[in-house]
Amino acid sequence: MNGPAGATKERREGLVLGSLRGTPIILANSWFLIATVTVLVFGPQLQGNFGSWAYPVAFAYALLLLFSVLVHELAHAMTAKTFGWTTHKIVLNLWGGHTEFDFSKATPGKALVVAFAGPIANFVLAGLGWLVKLALPVPVSSEQLTMGVSIAFLLTNIFIWANLLIGLFNVLPGLPLDGGRLVESIVWKSTGSQEKGTVAAGWAGRIIVVLIVGAALGGPYLLNTRPDLTTSFIVILLAGFLWMGASASIKAANIRMRLPNIAAGTLATPAVSASSQCSVAQLWTLRREYPSEPIVLFGADGRPAAVVDEYALAHVPPEAAAATPASAVARALSRGAYIPDVAAGAELVQYLSQLPDTEYAVINLDGKVTGLLSQAKVVAAITGKPLQ
Repeated sequence: MNGPAGATKERREGLVLGSLRGTPIILANSWFLIATVTVLVFGPQLQGNFGSWAYPVAFAYALLLLFSVLVHELAHAMTAKTFGWTTHKIVLNLWGGHTEFDFSKATPGKALVVAFAGPIANFVLAGLGWLVKLALPVPVSSEQLTMGVSIAFLLTNIFIWANLLIGLFNVLPGLPLDGGRLVESIVWKSTGSQEKGTVAAGWAGRIIVVLIVGAALGGPYLLNTRPDLTTSFIVILLAGFLWMGASASIKAANIRMRLPNIAAGTLATPAVSASSQCSVAQLWTLRREYPSEPIVLFGADGRPAAVVDEYALAHVPPEAAAATPASAVARALSRGAYIPDVAAGAELVQYLSQLPDTEYAVINLDGKVTGLLSQAKVVAAITGKPLQ
């Protein structure tokens, strides 16, 4: 993001902690929620052993988890930058974090390396935590177990296990988890289509969600017990997040697969054109010749300027038709609201994103109007949904 507008958007999303070679690192507002929950859940459990230190130690849990996620995302970002990928931002949030970067330069192998850089970083952190634990003084008896040593042992163990769990969880083979890139890369390499790989990885992610929910909620019944309420709540929330992420990946991939086949010329309704200087009577003559085609009016410069409103055109009194200008029964197009009929795919979307209108004149290479294209029709073609 560049300039003040980007900075304002980042501030709304959360606290900007800094940047990595120009990539902002954002602590999302939702993180403060998970930090509060962590303190409120673990604080009371620690009071028996740590007294007044219980809540600070619980907050340290949250900070260690934040640090572990930050290193995970930094590993993704640094590896992506090594391959020359544009990295937009790093966000640390309620569910952990994510790094946004441009996949346009990706290959199956590079995508896999970038994805697994995160979990590998967590495994490295777990190993470093284990070395720290080995270096801590080992008390001979419980009397020698000072408060400081107890807290150090506890936090080191938490740090080790948190990074092991983050690493192992993220290598599960389904999007939006990092391991999903393995499935994506295999299918991508075998089919030559990244989008097909993404769809396969998204469905793998959905299967993982079903298995996690089944194990967490159904497993206890197999052991003749009942699922813990708190655990069930967390699992359902996590499953919902993963399902939405997998579904979003599938949807985005399907859109990318449809884009190349979407062209302004094929989507547009055939139209005819007339000068905005002509009269309603002349438009009626044109309408008798072309009974169903929309009429696009062009201005003095020859460029599309308005679209005739059929209701208004039909309700002009016959005695006033010759004296009523065509522009009086037309809705104006904004300046530049016309698209070459050869515009397709991402180019077409880029054209439309720069225009405020909901309909656009379509012109051929000679500048002649050939059709009228509605925004709704383009959206329906991109999303695969029927036109409302």
